[in-house]
Amino acid sequence: MILKQKGTYDIFGDEAKKRQYINEILDAICQKYNYSKIETPVFESSELFHRSVGETTDMVQKETYDFKDRGDRNLTLRPEGTASIVRWFIENKLYGNLSDPVKVYYNMKMYRYERPQSGRNREFSQWGIELFGSDSELADAEIISLSYNAYRLMGLDNICVKLNTLGDTESRENYKKALKDYLKPYINELCEDCQERFEKNPLRILDCKVDCDNDILKNIPKISDFLNETSLTRFNKLKELLDLMDIKYIVDDKLVRGLDYYTHMVYEIVLDDSYALGGGGRYNNLVESLGGPSVPAVGFAMGYDRTMAMLEDKNINIPINNDIDVYLLSVSSDEKETSAYLAQNLRLNGFIVETDLLDRSLKSQFKSVDRFNSKFLIVLNDDDLAKNEVVIKDNKTKEEEKININDIIDYLDMHI
Repeated sequence: MILKQKGTYDIFGDEAKKRQYINEILDAICQKYNYSKIETPVFESSELFHRSVGETTDMVQKETYDFKDRGDRNLTLRPEGTASIVRWFIENKLYGNLSDPVKVYYNMKMYRYERPQSGRNREFSQWGIELFGSDSELADAEIISLSYNAYRLMGLDNICVKLNTLGDTESRENYKKALKDYLKPYINELCEDCQERFEKNPLRILDCKVDCDNDILKNIPKISDFLNETSLTRFNKLKELLDLMDIKYIVDDKLVRGLDYYTHMVYEIVLDDSYALGGGGRYNNLVESLGGPSVPAVGFAMGYDRTMAMLEDKNINIPINNDIDVYLLSVSSDEKETSAYLAQNLRLNGFIVETDLLDRSLKSQFKSVDRFNSKFLIVLNDDDLAKNEVVIKDNKTKEEEKININDIIDYLDMHI
């Protein structure tokens, strides 16, 4: 027997309907903020992700699915959404007419090779939003607002924005130097990954899961002490906007996010002040680093698995309707053709319809009516059909009546 691969999953039944419900919420709020949906290829040139995400990140070093195709091209399964969308933005020269920002959202499968655990799989779905063409704090606030309110619409109330700034290039380089000066005497006391990050990207040490409780990192210099006036003013304006929009946030000096392309604002949305549901930030240099012009951008991404787990953990009810509108019963095989025709006609007029496909007895068909929790049932028999009539029964009140077959749609419209 061939089994699914480790870290992947099949989505079916109620689980699929729950995700569909969440998708409808996300689609609706993105439309209200005037974001257009986009979908990119599931695999891209490896260079795209290695350059954008960063060669020193855990994702590129340990988690990407890299392979060669039959044309000896280096390809990678999509591990995150932003790089592909930046590639699309550049390839289609959308920077040529930026009279208004380009705003898109996506809902796509991603792939990362990591140890499967709760909320983390090798194949997973991710929802995200991206905004190109504005360097304003207003754009930062809009991205935060959209993502924050999406969770609230799902029913997650006790959420908060964990916020930080990496500053501009000058501020960031000043902080990197101070960070290395502070860490140098203690470098051998940190994990092997942090020792390697010390030279390549010291900011990533702040994001270390191994040394997060180490006193060395607890007393580390704060990036806020190294912000120049421009970066500090920008960050303060953003906080003022969040206050005005009544968005709850806390500043976390150690928040850097896991990818190399972030500049200025970074944030996570956390539940109960601790559990990260998703995150994002500003990446003003990414478009240019991938071969485009200098275009500011900001975005956010959310993992479905974590979000669904938290909705379940908080006992948030996701409405699932497995009921059908009509079940067509055939007294004998003679009515099967009429049943097939009538089922199609009702479905094309908007009703959820089931009919017998197994040539079962009438008694067995009645059992299916109950299993599907059908609101109405229609009994087809030759004698009634000869008069263009059918018996229709309300399965809740048990009331039934005989109506003309041409009146079925009007009858159902009035009673459903």
